[in-house]
Amino acid sequence: MTVAADTSDGMPATRIVLITLAAGQFLMALDSSVMNVSIASVAADVGTTVTGIQGAITAYTLVMAMFMICGGKVGGLVGRKRAFMAGCVVYGCGSLTTALAPNLTVLMVGWSFLEGIGAALILPAIVSLVAGNFTVERRPAAYGIVTAAGAVAIALGPIIGGIATTYFSWRWVFAGEVVVVVGILLFTRRIADAPLDRRPHIDIPGALLSGLGVGIFVFGVLRSAEWGWFVPKAGTPSMLGLSLVVWSMLAGLFLVWLFFRWEVRLSDHGKEPLIDPEFLKNRQLTGGLTMFFFQYLVQMGVFFIVPLYLSVALGLPAIDTGVRILPLSLTLLAAATAIPRFLPHASPRRVVRQGIFALLMGAIVLLGALDTESGAEIVTIPLLFIGYGMGALASQLGSVTVSAVPDEQSADVGGVQNTVTNLGASIGTALAGSILIAALTSSFVANIERSPAIPAEIKARASIELSGGVPFLSDAQLKKQLDESGAHTDAAQAALDANADARVDALRAALAILALAGLIALFFTHRIPATQPRSRRKG
Repeated sequence: MTVAADTSDGMPATRIVLITLAAGQFLMALDSSVMNVSIASVAADVGTTVTGIQGAITAYTLVMAMFMICGGKVGGLVGRKRAFMAGCVVYGCGSLTTALAPNLTVLMVGWSFLEGIGAALILPAIVSLVAGNFTVERRPAAYGIVTAAGAVAIALGPIIGGIATTYFSWRWVFAGEVVVVVGILLFTRRIADAPLDRRPHIDIPGALLSGLGVGIFVFGVLRSAEWGWFVPKAGTPSMLGLSLVVWSMLAGLFLVWLFFRWEVRLSDHGKEPLIDPEFLKNRQLTGGLTMFFFQYLVQMGVFFIVPLYLSVALGLPAIDTGVRILPLSLTLLAAATAIPRFLPHASPRRVVRQGIFALLMGAIVLLGALDTESGAEIVTIPLLFIGYGMGALASQLGSVTVSAVPDEQSADVGGVQNTVTNLGASIGTALAGSILIAALTSSFVANIERSPAIPAEIKARASIELSGGVPFLSDAQLKKQLDESGAHTDAAQAALDANADARVDALRAALAILALAGLIALFFTHRIPATQPRSRRKG
């Protein structure tokens, strides 16, 4: 193997290569953390609701989940460096489109679709380009720095988004990404392409089955707040008396089952599958992937809920929201960097269990602290727990999954890992948002029914008109709507009180689901090895 960055250009070139690849990783992790603290501003700017932005966030991670494995295969066909550059171009076009988006549709085209496709090409290529540009001895450190760049993006994203939204516009973040992409492309010429031992075959039927299965399943979860989980809401589509959400999720699971059967058939006939079926028999690998799934499910659910509480329920500006999320960023970085450095021989199983338990405790503490009279200070301690949990998991899971297979299959595992993490992220955001809106609607309608200050005819009309879903509104937003409708003072105040109580109930319900997910994750930690794994090689 020719390792150009290490031998021909010397140490400065090596640093340039590492910075370039780390910058790519940074961009991939930045978007969601930036967007979450700016939800209220973005929704108002493009003329949509919190639910609309939730759909865009979910779609972004879902597109990555659907196309990540195929993106890795494309890199094997055209070269990892070309795939990386092509991904940067697509991603840059998506960032520019998002920065200029006048409405939700254009926002989703730019951010959710174009940036998602670009990320699906970039992330698998980064793994291979690190291997192609650094000697075996220097790869662990290089991988560590690239991974840390993603953690730094998660840590700084809320602050960057808060400053941009408060003093300029959230659009400047995406415009800045275009500039960073141009810089990455300029320095990519110093990167040596990863050698291709063979040209992989892209399993088109498998890609279609897996993509459609995952997409239809998550779509069902996303629509559950509007259509109803099982019993269809009034005026919504149904089949055999059940909500289409049920049928969508069943159809998605069936397509995923067909995908795995198809992959086994290809493997049995000596053909190249999209995913090696033997991966599913690897206890260590499936254990690591399961933990990745639950980590990102809880993580992205929290990143959706906490900014909603701070920016909508409390009405904090984006910069204050970003500052309040900073404790999570600090403990995340501390755990992700300190555990490998000071406890290099710590049991991965013990560290992972501590991480999951910290996520669970953070959700429970926040759940108990939420109240209509509580302020922004209640998120500090829970976010310290959650940040530590995320950092502890990040310090172990990458090594667990990559070391579970021979080095020659590390790129394939990287594609599967990115697919699982983005699937967890999309389901976490969709599930948290769905439970939030469903609980908000139920609680708000019930509060209206119980209020003596609201006339009976308004109660009857509200029960019908609001059954399809109540938007997550701040007091200022609801008061504006009530003033425009000419509502009586007593009735308006009763509606404001009902909305405040319902918001807390909705946030608690969503946090309870995330806490339950963390509890379920603990049952799978026995699959994580008790001792630090080592790299495996064929032969």
